[in-house]
Parts: sequence; C-alpha cells; structure tokens
Amino acid sequence: MKFGILCASDRCSAGVCEDKSGALLQTLVAPFAAQTEYVLVPDEQAQIETALISLSDDAHADIILTTGGTGFAPRDVTPEATLAVIDRLAPGISEAIRMKSLAITPHAMLSRAVSGIRGKTLIINLPGSPKAVRESFEVIAPIFRHAVETLSGQTQCCGGDYGK
Repeated sequence: MKFGILCASDRCSAGVCEDKSGALLQTLVAPFAAQTEYVLVPDEQAQIETALISLSDDAHADIILTTGGTGFAPRDVTPEATLAVIDRLAPGISEAIRMKSLAITPHAMLSRAVSGIRGKTLIINLPGSPKAVRESFEVIAPIFRHAVETLSGQTQCCGGDYGK
C-alpha cells in the first residue's frame, strides 16, 4: 500500500516545533506501507487541499492520513480542506475514532475530523497530538487492506460468501 501523511501545523511548518505526530504516523504505517510520502503544510486551507490532491492524484496514495487542524481553533481547517477535495464521505471511520476517543476523554466531542474518498484514495483526518494519533491509528489499522482492495475493485464478495 502507498500512504500519504500530511501534517497541517503553522508552528511545525515554520520550524518552531517538531512534527511528532507525523513522525509517529510514518512509524505506525511502516508495516503496512510499500511506500510513504510525507508533507508538512501550514494551517492554510488552499495548501492543505493542494497537498491532498497531489498525494492522491500525483503520488497515487492508497490512504492519506492527516494530522492536525481538526479542532475548534480558528485556523483548524483540515476538515474543510478534506471536504473540498473528496468525492464521497466515509463517516463510519471518523465516528469509530470519536467513539474510541470518547471512552478516553470528553474532549473527543470537539473533534471535527472527517474521512472520505477521492478517486481510489481514502483520506482520514486524525488529531494533532501523538497520543491521540496512536489511539486513532489502533481503530483504523484493521480496515486498511479491505478498504484499499474495495476502492481498487479487487474484492468480489464483500461482506460474506455469495458463492454458495
């Protein structure tokens, strides 16, 4: 599988802070990934959109995981950028992440993260903290292979054995 990892952070992109969440994601996807591309952009909707389009259309990522920009802060625009570039929503993914996170902290209700499909690429918004990234990754990792197979048209009998 090909992964794209996009960190949206003003401070990290300016070199004020190190992107620990993006680095963690690169480590977490390594067992699944044949190839990984990493992009770091400021919290600017147009730049996030451009990066998502490039990772999907040019780099042909199967899955793009974003980190950062999903909260209530005025410059948190990752969900808006994602919604602008996807063709279809995949709400169950973000709902599952929020459900797991809500068992850990009531702040999970403040997540505006979305998930969706652009062409044959699955895009999933994750929070910005390494702790929340790790917890969210545990929720979504089991669906990677099936999601990529389904998006690429490689599954014949989804959800059961229809050959009987």
